[in-house]
Amino acid sequence: MKVCAACHTDLPKESYSKKQWKLDEYQRRCKVCITNNREVQPIPEQDNNYSNTNEIIKSLDSMCMKDVEKISDEELFKQPPPADDCPICFLRMPTDEGWRYKTCCGKVICCGCIYAVSKTKKAIPLCPFCRTPHANTDEEMNERDKRRMEAGVPIAIHNVGCYYDRGTNGYSQDHTKALELWHRAAELGYTMAYASIGYAYDEGEGIEVDKTKAVYYYELAAMRGNVYARHNLGNSEMRAGNIDRVLRHYMIAVRDGYTKSLNSIKELYTAGHATKDDYMKALQSYQEYLSEIKSPQRDKAAAYDNEEYRYY
Repeated sequence: MKVCAACHTDLPKESYSKKQWKLDEYQRRCKVCITNNREVQPIPEQDNNYSNTNEIIKSLDSMCMKDVEKISDEELFKQPPPADDCPICFLRMPTDEGWRYKTCCGKVICCGCIYAVSKTKKAIPLCPFCRTPHANTDEEMNERDKRRMEAGVPIAIHNVGCYYDRGTNGYSQDHTKALELWHRAAELGYTMAYASIGYAYDEGEGIEVDKTKAVYYYELAAMRGNVYARHNLGNSEMRAGNIDRVLRHYMIAVRDGYTKSLNSIKELYTAGHATKDDYMKALQSYQEYLSEIKSPQRDKAAAYDNEEYRYY
């Protein structure tokens, strides 16, 4: 692991070109920073005072927010591509729930395939994909996450950021470290990481509330298919009284299976702010989503334990 002189993130060898890996700590830049033309930045002082934390956060924001004026409505309201398929059953993955991330192999598996293996009642529960026994302790789980991070798996990087944010799973609470990891995971393509940054600014989790930045990071997440961020953008437009934009956001989220957005459209219809046609269109979109994710195996899993295996 070596620190990039542009984003100041500790990264594995695979994150650098051979040439950059050989450079010293004042010149070395990772592949992502080179691609985005990020220059070497001064090394922040290694202390915990507020001003230093502020500088780190500003540096992270500058990497994303320089393009804030470039997001057009055409880009923002485009229906994103659907979620990836389950690597075992090859059906579309449920969007909001009904899946689990496996630290052993770094795969995301749907609830139906997890249930299909667990119902065999083997003495040692196994991963449905790689057949590795489940981790029994936080230490073992953290060690697996560390290996996934070193391999550049963005969901693992994001999850460890969440552990730092909450101070759980054996990690001390460090909101700045959480933001650094979320930014890194976002750059590697994990959309929930942008949503986590947006939520931090929205609620003031470890940083000052900044609704403008919250909306921007939600937009980055929503354009890449994150329904939680998309719904929150609808809520933000609702507070501003922009009903047309509210409906556009909610409709996109409904097409990707977000039930909260469907319920919100129903409430708008009941209150007279949306038409019957709007609500019927939302119901039709949601049914189309269900037709793409439903399977007998997933239904069996949900019937066996709705809390554990619910997927819509």
